[in-house]
Amino acid sequence: MTKELVIKALNRAINQRKPQPGLIHHSDQGSQYASNEYQAILRQHGMQTSMSRKGNGYDNACAESFHSIIKKELIFHETFTTREEAKHRIFEYIECFYNSQRIHSANKYMSPIAYEKLHQHGKKQSFSE
Repeated sequence: MTKELVIKALNRAINQRKPQPGLIHHSDQGSQYASNEYQAILRQHGMQTSMSRKGNGYDNACAESFHSIIKKELIFHETFTTREEAKHRIFEYIECFYNSQRIHSANKYMSPIAYEKLHQHGKKQSFSE
């Protein structure tokens, strides 16, 4: 994972989601996320940086949980013939199913999009890697 890749992903997320100043951006302490360029983009958009403690996977439990879920529900059940096919299917899983349809107990059994819309106004946003 390169600095350029995570910067591209961050810019895409900012353009799609239009986060309000004060959003908390959580990541691990990877050099990509700690880079001057990445941190400058966060500051430019009024985001607060939050980083996991070194070697403590529990600080980023929600991301680790997501990785486990996508492996169990998609990755381990398919054989991708090309990298493009894998990228397409993973994108489709996240955008068309996981975020919009899959219910989550932590979201009061609503999809992430439905939960976000319900709580959109008046609360501090959070954005994890």
